[in-house]
Amino acid sequence: MTRLSLRNPLLTPEQIARSPSQRQGMSQELELDMRAYGCHLIEAAGIVLRVPQVVMASAQVLFQRFYYLASFQDFPLRGTVLGSLFLACKVEENPKSIRNIVNVLDIIIKRDRGFPEVVTDGYDAEFYDLKNEMVIAEMQILRRLGFNVQVELPYGLLVNYLRCLGLTGHPQLPQLSWNYLNDLLRTPVYVCFQPETIACGVIYLAALKCGVTLPTSPPWWIIFDANEEDIRQVARAAVALHQRSRLRIMPLDSDELEMHRQGTLDAHVQAMRHTKLETANTGSKAATPASTI
Repeated sequence: MTRLSLRNPLLTPEQIARSPSQRQGMSQELELDMRAYGCHLIEAAGIVLRVPQVVMASAQVLFQRFYYLASFQDFPLRGTVLGSLFLACKVEENPKSIRNIVNVLDIIIKRDRGFPEVVTDGYDAEFYDLKNEMVIAEMQILRRLGFNVQVELPYGLLVNYLRCLGLTGHPQLPQLSWNYLNDLLRTPVYVCFQPETIACGVIYLAALKCGVTLPTSPPWWIIFDANEEDIRQVARAAVALHQRSRLRIMPLDSDELEMHRQGTLDAHVQAMRHTKLETANTGSKAATPASTI
């Protein structure tokens, strides 16, 4: 018998232990870095596109879910970022045009790599390649997730929990808790725990940072349907994220992933940067009218 639920689907212990990318030889460290970078790109693009926070958060959760059902080796990071953001915009009824999403993400990646920030004109091969990546990725996300794109977020719960605990007036704790919720989107936490546990975890960590004592008789988290070990795991994930040092250049497609494996990705990107800057400088000089004598 089929059961329908609006609760977030969570990972099984087997999925957590070994993802598809790791089964194909990717290290856990690189996978975590690529997950974090993909979520960074979604957030940065969402800010430029001026979409609501719920769109950016939903896109990041869909991105995280997808890579526990598929691998980075088979489905490159850039296309999945485009597809996740495009799909989340439609799911949250805040649609953006394909052209705007493609151009914004393209510029963000170019800026990250130090390339000239040249916007595609919508008719060249580069734009059509990125557009195709987006459309294919969206279909793959829907297929792999079984069209289950329901995302329940903990932001509303956090506000209610802070109000119940009498902490909304604290000068730092509410904002710090909110920041932790945003940071944790770059980790697998949102596909491992339900929103109640995540909200309790960030309150727990923020209270520790701010030196605030929370009720222990009865334990405050019991009221919010969470348990102590789970909220400690959420807090540890937030701390670990801030302690990680991300690689400066992330592989965006299968070719770059192979270059990273061979240790040549950095040199490849630097060579591309030099070529693109040289081409841009040559073009700007050619476009400058000759001075009148």
